[in-house]
Amino acid sequence: MTGGDPFGGMPFFGDLAKMIGQQGPISWDAARQIAHNIATEGQPDANVDPLARIQLEQLARVAELQVANATGLEPAPSGAGITIVPVTRTQWVSTTLEDHRPRFEQLARSLGSESGSEEHPAVPDPGDPLGEDQTAVWMQQLMEMLQPMTLGMAAGSMVGHLSTRSFGQYDLPVPRSSGDEIMVQLSSIDAFAEEWSLGVDDVRLWVCIHEVAHHAVMAVPHVRAELNRMIDAFVAGFRPDPMGFERALGEIDPSDPAGLAAVQNIFSDPEVLLGAASSPAQDEVRPRLDSLVAALVGWVDHVMDQVGGSLVGSYGQVTEAVRRRRVEISQADRFVERIFGLNLTQARCDLGEAFVEGVVERAGEDGLSRLWATPENLPTPAELDAPGLWLARIDIDADGT
Repeated sequence: MTGGDPFGGMPFFGDLAKMIGQQGPISWDAARQIAHNIATEGQPDANVDPLARIQLEQLARVAELQVANATGLEPAPSGAGITIVPVTRTQWVSTTLEDHRPRFEQLARSLGSESGSEEHPAVPDPGDPLGEDQTAVWMQQLMEMLQPMTLGMAAGSMVGHLSTRSFGQYDLPVPRSSGDEIMVQLSSIDAFAEEWSLGVDDVRLWVCIHEVAHHAVMAVPHVRAELNRMIDAFVAGFRPDPMGFERALGEIDPSDPAGLAAVQNIFSDPEVLLGAASSPAQDEVRPRLDSLVAALVGWVDHVMDQVGGSLVGSYGQVTEAVRRRRVEISQADRFVERIFGLNLTQARCDLGEAFVEGVVERAGEDGLSRLWATPENLPTPAELDAPGLWLARIDIDADGT
């Protein structure tokens, strides 16, 4: 092993490093393959029923009209109308990976930002050429070499698991493409309806209203921009913890041919990846992001109650089932939330709901309509706990004037 090429005596590792290095900060081939395999469980994806497409076209028009009437917002940014597109799970994971690609690549840069930097060069101590310092350099180089592959595996695993329970594209309240198309997964929707003994048509309409309501608020330019800004800042705030990886890698023998697979398993574990990475920069952005997301979720739930209550025959049963399902979220979904800085616990959702209810009680629907009117009107963390403070700041009296 030499200082210039830590893998000089191990051609296999050197060749692997060159191959992985050509794929950029994340191996998207690995991400797509793992996501597709998890989403479909290795089985062929069934095509969407053409009759379902026709039904969704009709439901989209109903949902868009009712959400626009109830909120005053325009769900379709272009004004041409919303199109709800049923997709297979393979299509869902491909689109989702592409939509979130910039953030996963930012995560890769963040986790690699302290490795081999000029301020902390990864060079061995000349006084200990074959001792612990040299081993640490070898392990660091190995970690850097494998990062694109292992981050690709982690991204693919998380998105693949997310696809198995997502109804549409806003199960996580994160901005997607700004067009007029909204994805839904009928296989997940219909399976949920069957599991909870609910009418399929009712659940489909419920999901359409839910997706259109999210799309409408995220089409508001300053809301979209602020959400993107804070999520991007949170992802950029991740920092590597070499000691955390060292602890996970400590029992692996580098000379064992089976060691590479063991290292890949460790690096593809989101718990290892994310458990090592929080930072003060994230603590700074988290309160504002929490308050905006909680207010958004509470607002969407309020719109759902207004619109869905009159359109969906079994609205109460569907809503209760969906909210119970939201509490029982899987660990894979939690990892995606943590990457984006989302805190979608029941307590946070309840806080957002209480904020919206407090605004409506004091100032009516007209007062609530001011929530997304200007960037300055977005609630602060303190105001989320006390809607009266928010109303006072934007100069709305208790009678809504």
